[in-house]
Amino acid sequence: ALGASGLAWSEHDDDDDGEHRGKREGTDWSAPGDLAPVTNPVYRTECGGCHFAYQPGLLPAADWQRLMARLDQHFGDDASLEPKVADELLRYLQANAADRNARMRSRAFAARPSAGTDTPRITQTAYFQRKHDEVPTRYVQGNPEVGSFSRCQACHPGADQGDFNEHRVRIPGIGRFED
Repeated sequence: ALGASGLAWSEHDDDDDGEHRGKREGTDWSAPGDLAPVTNPVYRTECGGCHFAYQPGLLPAADWQRLMARLDQHFGDDASLEPKVADELLRYLQANAADRNARMRSRAFAARPSAGTDTPRITQTAYFQRKHDEVPTRYVQGNPEVGSFSRCQACHPGADQGDFNEHRVRIPGIGRFED
């Protein structure tokens, strides 16, 4: 499929050896991990204190804007922050967002951004759904060690460092998963 960014995504975008089938000018091919890891300590503390500190490269800048604008209704919780802190986090998230990032997997998340006014969800992006479409729901939602597709680190042991390579997936209670 050809995304809105003009990049084609193949079954080879997860090659273990780090080789990629296509080249894109400006892409950081030598960087470890699929996504740039979280580097902002305030973000890691404020957001990572309640849930996995999702890499900014998982959503486009406009989605981060929508998410940060509704922190008082953050997935059923009030996650409001002091305005100065919220502004700092929004600047960090937008500067490193999927549509402003050269890493190939981030570009894939940016190719078809979410639409509408609902709170953006990484799990509802076209790329996430394509990459997880063959994972049986019972392996995730019916698995007490996972519980939700939003718990990336449960199955992706390198998630904290931005490593989402499908060949390293280990589903708790199931083991290695190949689709």
